[in-house]
Amino acid sequence: MARPNQLLYPQREPAPTRPAATVLLLRDTAEGIEVLMTRRSPSASFAPGAYVFPGGGIDAADAAAHGQSTRRPGQSDLHLTQAIAAIRESFEELGVLLARHADGRPATAQDIAALDRQAPFAPQCQAQGLTLAGADIFVLAHWVTDRDMPRRFDVPFLVARMPEGQTPAADEAEQFEPSWVRPADALARHADGRFFMIFPTLRTLERLQHYASVEAVLMACGHDQPLWTSCPRAGLLGGREARFMEHEPPYGELALTSPDGQLVHSLDWQSESAVPLLKNVMRLTASNPGTMTGPGTNSYIVGTAGSGYIVIDPGPNDAAHIERLYAATGGRIEAIVCTHSHPDHSPAARPLQALCVQRPPILGLPSAATARADSLFTPDRPLSNDELLVLADQAQKHTLKVIFTPGHAANHVCLVLVEDGLLFSGDHILNGSTTIVSPPDGEMTAYLDSLNLLGSACEAHGIDFILPAHGHVLGSARQAIAQLRAHRLRREAKVAAAMRARPDGTPQDWVALAYDDTDPRLWPIALRSLQAHVDRIEALGPVT
Repeated sequence: MARPNQLLYPQREPAPTRPAATVLLLRDTAEGIEVLMTRRSPSASFAPGAYVFPGGGIDAADAAAHGQSTRRPGQSDLHLTQAIAAIRESFEELGVLLARHADGRPATAQDIAALDRQAPFAPQCQAQGLTLAGADIFVLAHWVTDRDMPRRFDVPFLVARMPEGQTPAADEAEQFEPSWVRPADALARHADGRFFMIFPTLRTLERLQHYASVEAVLMACGHDQPLWTSCPRAGLLGGREARFMEHEPPYGELALTSPDGQLVHSLDWQSESAVPLLKNVMRLTASNPGTMTGPGTNSYIVGTAGSGYIVIDPGPNDAAHIERLYAATGGRIEAIVCTHSHPDHSPAARPLQALCVQRPPILGLPSAATARADSLFTPDRPLSNDELLVLADQAQKHTLKVIFTPGHAANHVCLVLVEDGLLFSGDHILNGSTTIVSPPDGEMTAYLDSLNLLGSACEAHGIDFILPAHGHVLGSARQAIAQLRAHRLRREAKVAAAMRARPDGTPQDWVALAYDDTDPRLWPIALRSLQAHVDRIEALGPVT
C-alpha cells in the first residue's frame, strides 16, 4: 500500500453501509425480456426521481421469517433473508406478492386484496395460509454504494419471474409509475434524457439485455453466487462525474489517488502538465496518441523537491514534452531510466539530460543485437538486476528496485517503488490492451517467465498498483498479472488450434482463426505476437 503520508488528500471514513435488497421482476414477451421498474419520489433522500427496481432496507422481521418461506438446497441464511426482504418490499411498494398456497398455487390478485400494505407483512401472509417464495428468488449481482455517497447500501440485486395474473400498483408514496420495459429500451431512453437511472441500474441493464429469456437469466444465477460484485469509484471527465466498475481501466487509478472514494481526481488525458498520482509520483503523458500508444506514452516522475527526481521513460524526442518534464522537476533530475529502447520510450533521454545543469545519468539496458534500427539505445550505465536506486532527504526515502523483464523487448526492465508498493511496468503490462511481443527482439517464453517474476515481486513487496507506460493505473496487481498470463495462454491455445486446422497455412491464414475476436484491421499488428506464439509452440514440440 502507498504510504499514508504520500496520499494526495486527507482521508475520511466513508459513510457506513446499510443492508438492503433489490429485485428485478422479469417476464418474457415476443420482443424479449421485460423488467418491472418504478420511478422514485422526487423528494426521496436517495436517488430522487430515478427509475429503479423495487427494493429497500432489510429489517429484523425478514430474518425472523425464514420458517415462513420456501428455500432452495444450498440457499444461505443471508440470501434467504435478502429474498424475504425483496418479497416484502415488492408487496409494499408495488402490490406484487411472491408467495404460494400450501398446494403450490401462486398467490392471486384476490390474496393480495386481502392484505394490508401498511401492516406487518409476514404475519398477514401466515394468517392467509401463504408461504413466501424465497426459493424462487436468485442472486444476480452484489452492489455496494460508492464510497463518496453520503448514504450507502450493501445490496444484492435479485431476480425472479413475475407471478402470472398479478398487476403492479405503485404505493404512490415512495414509488410511482410502474413500467414494464425491455432493458435495451430503458438504456436508450436514459441516453435520450427521458428515463433517468443511477449507475448500478444502468450497468445491470447493460448485462441483462443480452439474455434471451427469463429462464436463461435464472439458469445463469443458479449457483447462488452473484455474477458480479462491485463498489464503484468516481472521478471527473470533462469536469463531470463519471463512475467505473472494478474491471474498467480508470478504476485502479481512482483507488490509488483517492482510496476513500472522494470525487477529486481528473481522468482526462492531457499532455500540458504533470498529473499527481501520489505526493511522490507524477505522470506526464506525451502527445503521441495512436493505435500502438493509446493516449500516449506515460513518463513517470518519482521523488519530491527535497529528494530530487528520477524520470522513468522520458518518451519520444518531442521538444515540448521534454521541456515539460524539465519544468515539472525544476531540473532536479537525479537519474533518467528507460524501461526499454523502443522509439516512444527512450529518445528523449539525451535531450532531457542536456537541459540539466548537473547532468543526470541515463540508466537502462543497452539494446540487443535483435533490436530494430529505430530502437538502438546505449545507457550511460547499464542497470543490474535487483539494483536499488535511492532518492532520500531528511524527511523520507524513495527506493526503486530494478527487475529484468525481457519479453516485450530483450532489454526491458520494470521498477518497483518499494516503500509504496508500486510497479512501473513499462510496456510489459498495459491497461486496456495487451502488449505486442515482436520477434526476434520480443520472445514469448521470456515474456511469460517475466510475468511470473512480476507476480512474485507483487507478493514480496505488497504491490497493489501497476503504473503502465500506456493507459491508467491498474489496481489489484496480482490479479491483473494472473489474468494477463491466462489471456496469453488462451491466445496461444487458439494459435495452436489454428496451426492444427491449417497445417499447411501461413501466419496470415492462422491470424484469422486465432484472432477472430479482434478487429481485422489490427491483424497486421497481431501477426507479430502470433509469430512469437508460433515460435514458442514450435520450440515446445510438435503441434498435435
